[in-house]
Amino acid sequence: MHTFQPIPAETLEFDPFTKIGKDWGLVTTGTKAKANTMTISWGGVGVLWGKNVAFIFIRDSRYTKELLDQGEFFSITFLDEAYRDALNYCGSHSGRNENKIENAGLTLGFRHSIPYIDEGNFVLLCKKMAVTKITEDAFLVPQIKDKWYPDGDMHTMYVAEIIDIMAR
Repeated sequence: MHTFQPIPAETLEFDPFTKIGKDWGLVTTGTKAKANTMTISWGGVGVLWGKNVAFIFIRDSRYTKELLDQGEFFSITFLDEAYRDALNYCGSHSGRNENKIENAGLTLGFRHSIPYIDEGNFVLLCKKMAVTKITEDAFLVPQIKDKWYPDGDMHTMYVAEIIDIMAR
């Protein structure tokens, strides 16, 4: 297991366009008995309701969504480019019928009983604050549905307070 140190949010240098959109992250949720992770490339960070928050989007069909809906916490772990194969694996395989974390060559860690991926450089530990299902009638640009949801597998948006930030 790696040693992580908590860091204050004010000192975080974080480009969400690169970290989330290009480098990707792993959202991990569940318990010590049953946890899962999945790759994300949509989301962001900011301030909402007087809190530092992260927001992520998960498709209805994902196994991670089932686990996230059962609990109140999740983590977002960011890794080096050396873990690109693991990120690709976690984005293209389901943990419903396999131990995806182990099969991707990753290790599960816990802080405040929140699971995270130990190989990360830094981790956002999050507590859910709001859940919003994205529906077709919310789109102001009709092409969004055709391009991103041709099969109807919509996203749910999770807004969560960042309760801890850890870095190696």
